[in-house]
Amino acid sequence: MQSQKKLTIKALVILLGFLIIASAVFFITSKPDLTSAQRQTKALIGGAFSLIDHNGKAVTEKDFAGQFTLIYFGYTYCPDVCPTELQILSEAYDSIDQKTKDKINLMFISVDPERDTVEQLKIYAPQFHDDLIGYTGTLEEIKAIKKTFRVYAGKVQDDSSTDYLIDHTSLIYLMDGKGEYVKHFSYGTSSEKIASYLKKHVK
Repeated sequence: MQSQKKLTIKALVILLGFLIIASAVFFITSKPDLTSAQRQTKALIGGAFSLIDHNGKAVTEKDFAGQFTLIYFGYTYCPDVCPTELQILSEAYDSIDQKTKDKINLMFISVDPERDTVEQLKIYAPQFHDDLIGYTGTLEEIKAIKKTFRVYAGKVQDDSSTDYLIDHTSLIYLMDGKGEYVKHFSYGTSSEKIASYLKKHVK
């Protein structure tokens, strides 16, 4: 009887040890790898693209290698949101020192290539900043870059008019010198907050 009791206790100890080891393994293997998650987020936004700038020059993502880029997607006929965000972007850019400015490209990418011609963008973009360059492309090229940056843009047609507005994502993206996603600034983020972030992280 005593021997059987000892065997039972031994079995319980072994079982308890097994459960502790199994729990530890589960905890380690199921713990989120933040580094991997961050890499995945970066990989999901940004990538290869082909556009034409407001000077008529064809560009790809390779033309921006080695520099940070602030990107805003919008359109020149936008009545309020785009002008507001581009003004904030310009103010933030002007609030940083020249050394930091030299490391940053400013991009305004049209989601309305049917109306936003090279000529139209060349008039529009510099109204906000001399360093802001407008970009457009074919319908397929714009569709591709919207997908690459996870940008939504859809026409809002007025049946009583041939004119239209476009509902679109309103974010300012910051990409690094490798073309990888660093951060985005949501609609309404102040120029002060954007400038503060740029001063600390654009190196």
